[in-house]
Amino acid sequence: MEHITSKDGTPIACWHCGTGKPLLLVHGTTGDHSAWVSTLAELQQHFNVWSMDRRGRGQSGDVNNYTLQRECEDIAAVVDAIGGSVHLLGHSFGGLCALESTLMTSNINKLVLYEPSISLTGSDWSTELELRLQKLLDNGNREESLLLFFRDLLKAPNQEIVALQAGSNWPIRIAAAHTILRELQSIDRYVFKPQRFHSLQNPVLLLVGGDSHPRRYATAETLQQSLSNSHMGILPGQQHSAMRTAPDLFVHEVIEFLKAT
Repeated sequence: MEHITSKDGTPIACWHCGTGKPLLLVHGTTGDHSAWVSTLAELQQHFNVWSMDRRGRGQSGDVNNYTLQRECEDIAAVVDAIGGSVHLLGHSFGGLCALESTLMTSNINKLVLYEPSISLTGSDWSTELELRLQKLLDNGNREESLLLFFRDLLKAPNQEIVALQAGSNWPIRIAAAHTILRELQSIDRYVFKPQRFHSLQNPVLLLVGGDSHPRRYATAETLQQSLSNSHMGILPGQQHSAMRTAPDLFVHEVIEFLKAT
């Protein structure tokens, strides 16, 4: 593990292993670098795989005045520190951060966005839900706030929630529960403006679960229309967490795209 200093001085923890072209993995809400554990063995046979703890969790630092821009600056800083041309893969909120980071560094090669958290129709959560989440956090009920996020917001199937609770990184997710609300608020405030990405020529793969909510498809279709060198990839039978529920399928799609000439 090593720390890379972001633009505002925050240390960002990174791990890397493998051989080949560099590939940086950016996890989603409540996760850390261990979110990719089921995919690493295969990916590292093809790439020098880097994974990071986003700010506010794991071994990375944080600051009081959180902004989405700082998250994106973290990714750009890591990409630039790796050096050369770096493939970038972002999941969920990490996908939104990855997309925005393309405007902050010229060292990104191919880009994989797995259901990035971009809302096209306004907030997917209510003020009442926000208040419930904040109250749970204020009372120190981190696990209940985490369950509220997966159950009431993401609408994750019960069997997936049970599997998450049984996983070794559930305590890590509980520890990062305080970051949920600030990321939801960032998603709510974010407005996707296609014209900002008109000059983006990087090849982009937009991954969507075959059984995911229609809003995920709507977002991917909008991005495909807006990003000139992009196409969609469907993960049959999957939803928002294929790196855990179908790692072989997920890795196959990623490798096929990144290896294509």
